[in-house]
Amino acid sequence: MRIGIDLGGTKTEAIIMDRGGDIIARERRPTPQADGYDAVLDNIATMVAELEARTSHTCSVGIGTPGSLSASSGLLKNSNTVCLNGKPLKTDLEARLQRPVRVENDANCFGLSEAVDGAGRGHDCVFGVIMGTGVGGGIVFRQQLHSGAQHIAGEWGHNPLQEGGPACYCGRRGCVETLISGPAVVADYRALGGDESRDLPTIVAAAEQGDVIATTAMQNLYRHFGRAIASVINLLDPDIIVLGGGLSNLAGLYTAGAEQARKHVFNDEYRSIIAPNQNGDSAGVRGAAQLWPAAAD
Repeated sequence: MRIGIDLGGTKTEAIIMDRGGDIIARERRPTPQADGYDAVLDNIATMVAELEARTSHTCSVGIGTPGSLSASSGLLKNSNTVCLNGKPLKTDLEARLQRPVRVENDANCFGLSEAVDGAGRGHDCVFGVIMGTGVGGGIVFRQQLHSGAQHIAGEWGHNPLQEGGPACYCGRRGCVETLISGPAVVADYRALGGDESRDLPTIVAAAEQGDVIATTAMQNLYRHFGRAIASVINLLDPDIIVLGGGLSNLAGLYTAGAEQARKHVFNDEYRSIIAPNQNGDSAGVRGAAQLWPAAAD
């Protein structure tokens, strides 16, 4: 039995997964971020206790969260659950739960889930992509997560894509995230002179109806996506790239975006598969549980 926890800024989801990968219990609660760090830890500990009470098993625990553990200090950084930043999340949870805990970036958990039993199943090298409010990624080789020596493997969202481009929260300009995330598309549409009241879904709908400005913004997205993902293909040559996050529902990423990638891949042929995820909103929490391998029979 494995417990997976998806620790987000607004909600925390926890599951128990059995050896075969089936979810046998699930809990969702608001993340008490406003009440501070200790309240978040207490919430996790309570959810673990309640799930274990349902099964009478002591389970392994894996946690996925935005941000990552610093390789030098062990403290959490870059999390949108801001009260966790600079805190020894892993160490403190291990003390509360009295067992080892594995903590990984949510994009890594997404990639692992899709590699183990999602769209990437059966492929040796899977690159899992999150495209939503931000842009992240996870690298999985033969169902083993590769988080890197500094825990930043897969962070393609902060590769430079456009010199002098839009400002990024990381302090740089022109990062991939500033050009192909949801907010990036909206900002580009407005910069082109589009209606300030439109959000991403209405921009996408307007493009489908032939709106010139919305169409240009979407074409820019596919062009930037193609260039950005081509650099990943040239570096990793993955068997499959699995897309997740809100933008993964855009059909154009798999057609126009893939065609743009083809232009920049350094090879005489283009075999790269770009596919939508199969595990949906459960991918992150499933991947958190799968940070611990299933016990052998």
